[in-house]
Amino acid sequence: MSVMKFIHLTDPHQTATGSLYDVNVAGRLARAIDHINETQADAALCMITGDIAHWGEPEAYALARRQFERLAMPWHVLIGNHDERQPFADAFPEVPRLDDVFFQYTRETEAGRFIVLDSKVDGSEGGAFCETRLRWLRDRLAETPASTDIYLFMHHAPMRCHIRALDAVMLRNGKDLAMTLKGFRNVRHLFFGHLHRAFHGSWQGIAYSTVNATAQQAAPLFDADRVVPSRELPAYAVAFIEDDGVAIHDISYEQADAVIDIADN
Repeated sequence: MSVMKFIHLTDPHQTATGSLYDVNVAGRLARAIDHINETQADAALCMITGDIAHWGEPEAYALARRQFERLAMPWHVLIGNHDERQPFADAFPEVPRLDDVFFQYTRETEAGRFIVLDSKVDGSEGGAFCETRLRWLRDRLAETPASTDIYLFMHHAPMRCHIRALDAVMLRNGKDLAMTLKGFRNVRHLFFGHLHRAFHGSWQGIAYSTVNATAQQAAPLFDADRVVPSRELPAYAVAFIEDDGVAIHDISYEQADAVIDIADN
């Protein structure tokens, strides 16, 4: 049975100063890269699901790129709602664009086809897919052989997480995405970011997951009217794709060495 291992890292929210909400986001990203290289260097690739920069500053993208280039494996970035299109494009000129606007592309891997989507709506915290982006996705799904597994990557969650403030900025037209995916039984998993906390489940019969940001987290205050940042620890995820399933581990890298010694017990 073949196994492909890859890294899911999300929401680094880099700034020109390296700090955000009294959190050293530059340091947190650097330590994530260090830990990935030290413990997961055999991963096939790393997928980074958006909000690379918090304010879209060119200096923040330059800082992020320097860190990503230290990864021991190939890496691929997505755009998030906090990202700005032109500075993102300038920092990552290798990322393909649809109609010279939308950052949507595919990557062929040993586990199947990775399809990367652009859910950003300029000027909005929430996301959506216009008809151009949905048509492109339909074409990519239709051209993929039924025997080839498909894995989707995007920034916004298309389903409710039941944290009211986060549901207010989810993907606005999740039903349109669901209709586009209908009938494609080879779509195996949906990976996204945006929520700043671990969140797993199934939607429209498709398994999904996200992981804590490397930046600050969102407190699980389900009835709050605004997102409240928390000091919960950052993480990244390690995904193992096998012929018969997907296994995901969230790695809390800032306390990964806090093991309990039971040798003398």
